[in-house]
Amino acid sequence: MNQNFTKFAFTKSVKEVQDHYGTRNSYARMEASGDRFTLTYNEISFIQSRDSFYMGTIGDNGWPYVQFRGGPKGFLKVIDDSTIAYVDFRGNGQYISTGNINDNNKTSLFLMDYPSQRRLKIWAESTIIQANENEELLKKLQVEGYKARIERIVIFKIQAYDWNCPQHITPRYTADEITQM
Repeated sequence: MNQNFTKFAFTKSVKEVQDHYGTRNSYARMEASGDRFTLTYNEISFIQSRDSFYMGTIGDNGWPYVQFRGGPKGFLKVIDDSTIAYVDFRGNGQYISTGNINDNNKTSLFLMDYPSQRRLKIWAESTIIQANENEELLKKLQVEGYKARIERIVIFKIQAYDWNCPQHITPRYTADEITQM
């Protein structure tokens, strides 16, 4: 079940800062608005149209780490209304996110649509399996025609999500998007 993102984001310290700056009352109403139980059509279509996202993990030393993940449009797949996953392509071999998730599966994702100035924040519990451990899931997640070497599957069990405001998002466009203008 997806929960209200405020249960994850609004810690005691955050609430104290909100009080200090006068925003606590409006966010208290947001907290009281209840849980979101599943992804809706809006989230699903947004997720499936991304060609990249940012993933935050935490190392066993307590330091956060942010990783950019990219691939063909649609490489991040919706498995069901509370699970998303992707095949992890071979990268630079540092394996920082993989190691971090092995130690602490709490992960945050930041999905951006720069041209439309939209962003979706996701809190998830992550599982990593080797690509050959689940052939059925691997077939669902493979991206036809993309030649990158697949090393593993990363599965995100969504705990909460939130659409963030468009303020301060500079519109950026891919070469294909510019061509289509």
